[in-house]
Amino acid sequence: MIGMVHSLAYRLKPAHLRLIRAIHDNGKLQLAADAVGMSQPAASRMLSEIESDAGGALFERLPKGMAATPMGVAFVRHARVILAEVETLAGEIAQLRDGTAGAVRVGAVTGPAVGVLVPALTWLRARMPDIRPTIEVAPSATLIRGLEEGRFDFVLARIGFETDTRAYQAYPGRRENVCLLARASHPLAGRRVSLAETLPFEFVIQEPGSPIRKALENAFLGNRLRTPARITNSSSLLIALSLVTGSDAIAPQTREVAEMLTKRKSDLTVIETDEDIAVSSFLVLQIRHRQLSPVAENLLDEVLRRL
Repeated sequence: MIGMVHSLAYRLKPAHLRLIRAIHDNGKLQLAADAVGMSQPAASRMLSEIESDAGGALFERLPKGMAATPMGVAFVRHARVILAEVETLAGEIAQLRDGTAGAVRVGAVTGPAVGVLVPALTWLRARMPDIRPTIEVAPSATLIRGLEEGRFDFVLARIGFETDTRAYQAYPGRRENVCLLARASHPLAGRRVSLAETLPFEFVIQEPGSPIRKALENAFLGNRLRTPARITNSSSLLIALSLVTGSDAIAPQTREVAEMLTKRKSDLTVIETDEDIAVSSFLVLQIRHRQLSPVAENLLDEVLRRL
């Protein structure tokens, strides 16, 4: 009996299950054969083979049709479950092949995440709702390390001098402008100011060596000014917002991030400066010769289109 069960398990195919389901649903062999696209003799032979492997009749042959035996009822119940899973699998494979489903992991520094990646993902998600994206916002060094370790499909980041660029396929990003975020009631709010006028105030900014920090320091030094003396170092946007909304602190942010925040929070504003503050261009990076999944390719294409 065990050998018979094993034989049945190994020999059964989706075509067998579809025929059994069709016989049960239609009650007649000819109608079932038509439903699955085979001749009646072929359907009859297939049913005999299945019943032989099962060790008993699945259907009673009655004058007006065919009725499932208890073994047949059990067979049909499991056939429906198996076929549903097979059909779901086929649909999921088609979606994965077409890039309309599946997981994608992307990393980005803050400005490109807000200005490029999120809009691209929103556009793609509206057309392909079954994708499963993960976005991580982190400093460039962390993102590039994650890309090398295979934790990201691609990243929007800046390459440092110590990075070996030969491992990457790079696409040009764009330069980012930095502006000064402050609370709406800030003494400098509502007018264009010089960088010199901001020096009496506290700055909350990313740690030394970060792109925005370097851009701010270069802007001050390039205009023959000392750099700000009162600084709170933090890469956390939440910390920056807490200090800005509760004091006269100033938080340098990329313009895309600052404009997003001021649109959503009426108690925040951008202090415009006479001098330009610019961050070096970011790049879109993937590992050279590492094949992307179709869904990752679709998201990458939309990111590049927006750039």
